[in-house]
Amino acid sequence: MSALHQSSIPSLPLLARGKVRDMYAVNDDLLLIVASDRISAFDVILDDPIPGKGQVLTALTEFWLNKLAHVIPNHATGIDPASVVAPNERDQVKGRAMVVKRLKPVMVEAVARGYLIGSGWKDYQATGAVCGIALPSGLKLAGRLPEAIFTPAAKAEVGEHDENVEFSHLVAEVGQAMAEKIRAVTLQLYGEAAEFALGKGIIIADTKFEFGLDAQGQLHLMDEVLTPDSSRFWPANEYNEGSSPPSFDKQFVRDWLEQQPWNKTAPAPRLPDDVIQKTAAKYHEALTRLTT
Repeated sequence: MSALHQSSIPSLPLLARGKVRDMYAVNDDLLLIVASDRISAFDVILDDPIPGKGQVLTALTEFWLNKLAHVIPNHATGIDPASVVAPNERDQVKGRAMVVKRLKPVMVEAVARGYLIGSGWKDYQATGAVCGIALPSGLKLAGRLPEAIFTPAAKAEVGEHDENVEFSHLVAEVGQAMAEKIRAVTLQLYGEAAEFALGKGIIIADTKFEFGLDAQGQLHLMDEVLTPDSSRFWPANEYNEGSSPPSFDKQFVRDWLEQQPWNKTAPAPRLPDDVIQKTAAKYHEALTRLTT
């Protein structure tokens, strides 16, 4: 399978390129989002794409948007991406793009954590809390939390690191009522998804959601949803508290990079072929397990 590192859709105005997605304007109300095969780690975009990754991200996002549509409206429109691009551009959008509503994004990432790992573990070791939420003493690496917690993060520019923030930061951005709604919706989405995934043999350790507002101020779920890029997926049968579990997501790439002499700024080390192939297989396995 050939990989798409960057899309090129001259028939539509390019609005932005993110770590993975390229965004084009369809009209004043709609966007075309193309999920490339780029992969980022430690907020650095790697030079080596993961073949098929964009299709996995898109398929999983569409799966979860349908499954969780009863919780909150979302940005999906159901419009075929091939219908909004030129005929010679359709190969670039097949299976990896969505036509979505144009929303005003909430500039804070909504993170739900059910397990203590990553930056949450580092915060807990330093302060006994995560994003200002005090936790019981004696918790272990990858330990399950007594209940899931909402830990927002301030969005960073491409190449910069997102920063964990307290709930008050979100309140300052959107107001008390909307902040409380985002927190409640985030925890409900995570809770329902985590329960479903566990039945498929996958632990969702944590995940981040993105929200936006329509012209009437109604909150919508947007961007990618519960993918290996926005979540930590662990095989339930290999989970052991106290050690970092093997993973279905890009933690596989992170773990390899952690062993390299690298200061986590661009450019990143080039990935060896076996890491690329194994990572691609992990993405596809996550899709297969969750959706079949």
